[in-house]
Amino acid sequence: MGYRVVVAGATGNVGREMLNILAERQFPVDEIVALASRRSLGTEVSFGDKTLKTKDLEGFDFTGWDIALFAIGSDATKKYAPIAAKSGCVVIDNSSLYRYDADVPLVVPEVNPEAVDGYTKKNIIANPNCSTAQMVVALKPLHDRAKIKRVVVSTYQSVSGSGKDAIDELWNQTKGMYVPGQEVEPKVYPKQIAFNVIPHIDVFLDDGSTKEEWKMVAETKKIIDKSIKLTATCVRVPVFVGHSEAINIEFEEFLDEDEARDILREAPGIMVIDKREDGGYITPIECVGDYATYISRIRQDSTIENGLNIWCVSDNLRKGAALNAVQIAETLGNRCLKKG
Repeated sequence: MGYRVVVAGATGNVGREMLNILAERQFPVDEIVALASRRSLGTEVSFGDKTLKTKDLEGFDFTGWDIALFAIGSDATKKYAPIAAKSGCVVIDNSSLYRYDADVPLVVPEVNPEAVDGYTKKNIIANPNCSTAQMVVALKPLHDRAKIKRVVVSTYQSVSGSGKDAIDELWNQTKGMYVPGQEVEPKVYPKQIAFNVIPHIDVFLDDGSTKEEWKMVAETKKIIDKSIKLTATCVRVPVFVGHSEAINIEFEEFLDEDEARDILREAPGIMVIDKREDGGYITPIECVGDYATYISRIRQDSTIENGLNIWCVSDNLRKGAALNAVQIAETLGNRCLKKG
């Protein structure tokens, strides 16, 4: 006996990926429904070799459904997640709405699978921010060995993290650079993204950081260890899919780069590609469509007592969003619901 599964936001980039990954990983589905807003009603989406027609999220009865994967943004989630949860359906939410709620587990299954057990407080589990998800997969096995004191991370985040309109803006701006009269002014971003980088993701806060940077700090503390100090600079780059991160880690005790490499090779969800030669590392274009978080450029930082540098790359639509949500569903099933 399998699960009755809802995918809400099924016509968006992340919702479509959720359907793809549920099928790819052969999640034990007895019945599945794709929900979307009224304006997308009847749009066809793929689930393996099946085609689903989207149904209207508004007014949908969640009674009798086991798991709902939400990819509909915070505003809609605020309205519909409590309805689904109250009806007995466990919500796995991709928005930021519940991530910082003490009664809602924030889960990356390779890092803190046991946190899933706390879903019963609200019948909701939160999916972390895309840039946090890939980073904590890399940090946790190293933290278990040498305890992390401080992290300095700079991100290079693809436009797909901002949705389809941002992908279109990069594409059209790039084309417009070569065709006089077809230049495209920025709409999604405050400045041109084609052939440029923008050190600004989400809104600015009073201390000069952005909310994206704050999210990485707060979520890392909640997922791994509240004692970790972290500072982030988040940058949007002209890449369609795949987030990259340069991560500097300071430990409480010495960790040799060779041992760190071995630890990461054995860690779940990680693929180490680290050859000290031309091309002996992973770039975002090579990680698209993969489940793994890729680690390269592992090396000692001689400027601090116990420091390492690593380069971390992952498909943000997968590990940063859809894959992690499906892995949460798998963990929830294996640990708690026990169907399939």
